[in-house]
Amino acid sequence: MTQLEALVSLNMVGEIGSIRLERLLDYFGKPENIFAAAPEKLMAISGISENIANRIHTFKEKVLERELALAQKLNLRIITLEDVDYPENLKGIPSPPIVLYVKGDLEEEDKLAVGIVGSRRASFYGLSSSERFSADLAGCGLTIVSGMARGIDTAAHLGALKAGGRTIAVIGSGFRNIYPQENMELADRIARSGAVISEFPLDAKPLKENFPRRNRVISGLSLGVLVVEAARNSGALITADFALEQGRDVFALPGKVDSDNSFGTNELIKQGAKLVSSKEDILEEILVPCRNRMERFEPGIINSIPGLNDEENSVYNLIEGRSTQLDELVEKAHLKVDALSGILLKLQMRKLVREFPGKQFARANNEK
Repeated sequence: MTQLEALVSLNMVGEIGSIRLERLLDYFGKPENIFAAAPEKLMAISGISENIANRIHTFKEKVLERELALAQKLNLRIITLEDVDYPENLKGIPSPPIVLYVKGDLEEEDKLAVGIVGSRRASFYGLSSSERFSADLAGCGLTIVSGMARGIDTAAHLGALKAGGRTIAVIGSGFRNIYPQENMELADRIARSGAVISEFPLDAKPLKENFPRRNRVISGLSLGVLVVEAARNSGALITADFALEQGRDVFALPGKVDSDNSFGTNELIKQGAKLVSSKEDILEEILVPCRNRMERFEPGIINSIPGLNDEENSVYNLIEGRSTQLDELVEKAHLKVDALSGILLKLQMRKLVREFPGKQFARANNEK
């Protein structure tokens, strides 16, 4: 059994997220070693119940073989948490999926993504706003992430496609049970201009409990999430909660005070979400300039912050990922420590960069 096969098998066993996986790997070393262990040894790991241990121990290789054969037939790629091309934004969230089934292509430029979510029973105002914001942001080179549900999600994907941009759909079921069924053709269109992804095994049904897990992936892939319309108990509000937990920006479109569909967005604004009326309101918050969507993504020069000179912009763009050591910045920037420290101080005063213990620096919209 290979590493990929072992991780796919663990994902099919269920109830094994990245936290339990990390504990198992700390003890067994490699994913493939887990399936050779006796139930008693598995149960010695914190969080592994007798039920989970027995499911691992009795997992049949023919079940894995069928899954891999079906994935190949459906032209799906399987990416695991251990792969270098696992989405960087997603890898940094608490308990990321250990496996992603992907139809289409995930690109480096998808790091610059905005989630757009909202009500399934959307109004004309909501649908048109979702499509407009999506098209405007996609036209600026951002990838649009949504859940391919009816209503706001569908409009968001369509807006990105009409603008000729990239879009990613995160589904709450396996690829053999795409939901809603009327969006199967849309899924094919999205895969040609981005990707459709799922963390669920191929035969997983669109169960109610799957959608909060899907929502954390939508926000996890994004720099920020725009909630267009949401009723009092809308699932879009769950996505907003995940976004806040993950350190993402939350945006909300205001609506009529007597509209049920606007209750959630108006509440988010009252609680501190940024009210938006144009794409600029989003771009200035996530610190991404509007660029022509045809430009290739080039790490290190994509952000040009107004008010900073070339040297300051260069240092800002060297700060990538969750944190960067001062020594590493000195080496990359080819500056003396005093000069670099002055630039870092200015970036901190502009609230673009945060300093953490140990002379580590991260962009202000990222967690350490």
